[in-house]
Amino acid sequence: MGLTRVRLGELLTPIERPNIYGAYSIDDVRGVNNQKLMIRTKADVSKRDLTRFQIIMPGDFFFNHRTSRNGSKFSITYNYDDTPHIVTEDYVLFSVANEDVLCPGWLYLYVCRSEYDRYVIQNSWGSSTEFFNWEDLCDTEIALPPIDVQRKYVAIYESMLANQRTYENGLDDIKLTCDALLDRCKLSSRWIRVGDCVSEVDRRNSDNRIDCAYGININKEFMPSKASSDDLRNYKLVFPGELAYSSMQTGRDKCIRIALHEGEGSIAVSPAYSILHMKQSSALSVEYLMTWFSRPESDRLGWFLSDASIRANLDLDRFLDIEIPVPEFNVQVAIASIYRTLRVRTAINKRLKTQLRDICPILIRGSIEEAK
Repeated sequence: MGLTRVRLGELLTPIERPNIYGAYSIDDVRGVNNQKLMIRTKADVSKRDLTRFQIIMPGDFFFNHRTSRNGSKFSITYNYDDTPHIVTEDYVLFSVANEDVLCPGWLYLYVCRSEYDRYVIQNSWGSSTEFFNWEDLCDTEIALPPIDVQRKYVAIYESMLANQRTYENGLDDIKLTCDALLDRCKLSSRWIRVGDCVSEVDRRNSDNRIDCAYGININKEFMPSKASSDDLRNYKLVFPGELAYSSMQTGRDKCIRIALHEGEGSIAVSPAYSILHMKQSSALSVEYLMTWFSRPESDRLGWFLSDASIRANLDLDRFLDIEIPVPEFNVQVAIASIYRTLRVRTAINKRLKTQLRDICPILIRGSIEEAK
């Protein structure tokens, strides 16, 4: 067998395929992140001329040639979908000219490695903004295994990708079910203040027994926090089944920072947090309450209710005045169970994506070693 050293420019073809007839709409617009995944664009393109956008067909590549302020990553991806999409004219599009020499999937694995990110950053040019252009990509030299070896290792990756995508598609169905049930709850004739369901408790880590502090991220999860001191005696304790609430920066982040402690034992959080315990007389389950405030709609309400301070806080009193619907208790349990399933499966899907990313350098190394 053996390896063949080639220059990528000999194997690639640039693409100019504008959406001149407007066949593709805003729903078809895609972008690429620095994890080399094709994603729905987060940019506001409502006022852009979509006829100038470029059509990316299945099997085509596109990349962002600007490498500055991108986490030392090269944003390039491959359309693994079965359908075309469109991307802004700012992207560079290309395809593999001869798939009997270079397998597109193998090239995608190659550019997904951190080694190639370092190569791109090293070879980017510019003063205030650095670029890695089409010509720079073409100048890349690679050691290419025989096509049958390439396809063998790409098949391993694509089987894992198919498994992950099947899993991800199932998540959409679960989310739709959960959202539909929550929307139906809005028709309930009875609404209740959050403050009528919870009471604030204040327990301190006075013996400094707990030496690890936690914060709340924008995903409404507890995460280890770098405390400014080893002395956590003034930190508040959260018991299992209790909620921690942060009133800070709700408007800035457009997120109500609240988290349910579902683990065992108590944890310590900042003294600035409020710890909420469900009243015994409460008509709500704590899991249903957490599910309700996990919705983007609730975050938008929190943003709207935030004060005019620099941090745009949502003070505890305002949060407690928010009203939520009260369905039958068995409905609350069902909704919370579906949402719990969604969270667990979302975490598994995230791990599957991480495995896909981590296996790219392993597969490239394996194909090169086999070809030697």
